[in-house]
Amino acid sequence: MNNLLYIIAAVLVLFWTTGYFYYNAGSSIHALLVIAVLFILVQVIKEQNSIN
Repeated sequence: MNNLLYIIAAVLVLFWTTGYFYYNAGSSIHALLVIAVLFILVQVIKEQNSIN
């Protein structure tokens, strides 16, 4: 499950960069970046809580 969140975040960042540089999708493409960052933050917080 831990690796799955990283994979989802990486795919979302990849889609964001593709959309940002190759397509003019407007501000909606930035939602993918926000979702990816949230996945990464949740994963980091979960790992820190499991260590303690």
